[in-house]
Amino acid sequence: MPTSPSTVAVLDVGCFSAHLLVVDAALGSPEHPVFTHKVRLRLDKSLDENGHLRPDGVAAVVEAVAAARCKARRAGVTEFVPFATSSVRDAANADEVVRQVAQQTGVRLRRFSGRQEAALAYLAARRWFGWSAGPLTVLDVGGGTVELAAGESDRPLVARSLPYGARSLTTMGITNAKTVQELIRSALPAEDLALLRAGQAIGCSKVFQQLGRLVGTGSLRVSDLDAWIPRLARLSARRRAKLPGISRHRAEQSLAGAVAARALMGVTGHRAVRISPWSTKEGLLLALMERGPEAALTDAA
Repeated sequence: MPTSPSTVAVLDVGCFSAHLLVVDAALGSPEHPVFTHKVRLRLDKSLDENGHLRPDGVAAVVEAVAAARCKARRAGVTEFVPFATSSVRDAANADEVVRQVAQQTGVRLRRFSGRQEAALAYLAARRWFGWSAGPLTVLDVGGGTVELAAGESDRPLVARSLPYGARSLTTMGITNAKTVQELIRSALPAEDLALLRAGQAIGCSKVFQQLGRLVGTGSLRVSDLDAWIPRLARLSARRRAKLPGISRHRAEQSLAGAVAARALMGVTGHRAVRISPWSTKEGLLLALMERGPEAALTDAA
């Protein structure tokens, strides 16, 4: 299936998967990809107590990237933008991981900062909900970090990243949303908090999507989380995996994800969030389509 000159593609190497997504820029949206390929990963199981990605995790990333490159070539995709999120980016041996992947596959993974990921998630939410949505506060719960961004135009006025993602909280054993809320609040300047409390809130990321499916709506309220967090705390990971929206490989971190989401809503003062199916990956695709590779990657450098 040869792709057209207007094709743009990204490879998102995250904690749970490496996802190659190819879209036609002429269509103007990542909503209908022309090609997609996903390889499952469990990098959360391959991080040691010192934050290093162990050899088995590095080998899994190498294998996933090599498979994605092979699939891309078969689909006629000659170029794609490969990037790694916090599982690789924040690993103590991240430079060595990137070097080994490049040496063995010919693909050099980019590492956007958490703030850059927040800005890309903001762009994705802005495009999904449109200009009529007005000022937006975008909240994103990842594995290693949470991201917050707010603004009224294409580019956020504030974009922050903090190390309180679902995997991080699980590792630290923190299950109290008020504790996380105070940690986040103390890390944000007053002027950022003021901006983050304006407009309507949008929840990006798989965590918000799974929580939305859990409560059965396209939005999430503080009262929903206050009801579900104690229930999730009482359940084993195996039993959580039987709930709507919670996959087996995310079940262990699902309580911490809900806690992080509740903390973000508490800090920003939003009683409800609308859920966006788009986040960082789609934001990068949109930036590539709208600004071109050079400008998009310069902005994200």
